[in-house]
Amino acid sequence: MNRKRVSKWISIFTLVGTGAWLLSLSSCARDQQLIGITVSPSSFTFLSPDPSLVANFSAVGTYIHPAEHKDISALVTWGNNVPQLLNMNQGSVSPTGNGCGVINISASYDKGTGPSGNLVSGGATVIVNDALIPSCPGGSSAPILTVVPQATSSTGDSITSSPAGIDCPAQTCGAPFASGTSVTLTASPSANFVSWGTTCQGAVGNVCVITVTTSTSVTAIFQ
Repeated sequence: MNRKRVSKWISIFTLVGTGAWLLSLSSCARDQQLIGITVSPSSFTFLSPDPSLVANFSAVGTYIHPAEHKDISALVTWGNNVPQLLNMNQGSVSPTGNGCGVINISASYDKGTGPSGNLVSGGATVIVNDALIPSCPGGSSAPILTVVPQATSSTGDSITSSPAGIDCPAQTCGAPFASGTSVTLTASPSANFVSWGTTCQGAVGNVCVITVTTSTSVTAIFQ
């Protein structure tokens, strides 16, 4: 009889302990806490205040209970401290064309640690240059060559320059070059490329060679 009672109580304690353990796991899952936000890239420079230029930032949250890193770009609130210089659409940013300067952008989320949550934020730096204005960061009097990609249906198109400076749209679509510099522009992929605009007189297939003497733009047309 005593042995049966002992066995019964052992079974009860086992069930209670298992239930508590499961509740603990469930509670731990519910209590995942955000402790940090990393914005990537940490900095970006526009070599021209051209509003058609775009840079894309992402926000990665660092969590505990359990530990995890995940993209929360669509959850955070994006902002910047100089809105007259920078347009923001979530993590996508572009110059306004109203000048140059150094801008701090932020990504914040109010679901951090603490009983009722707290504000967690991360940041990055954006520099808008204007090579024609010496007072701008990195400013110079060198003329700017800008490429303007146009596409009807294809994606993943790009234009790069030699000498380096233009990598559009991944980094920048405009860059300063010393007057008299011969710049070779290459459109990729060549299978998507249709033609260069009338500004490029030295075009052969997907390659455009242009001598920069004044600030100018070249159109690259993709299908």
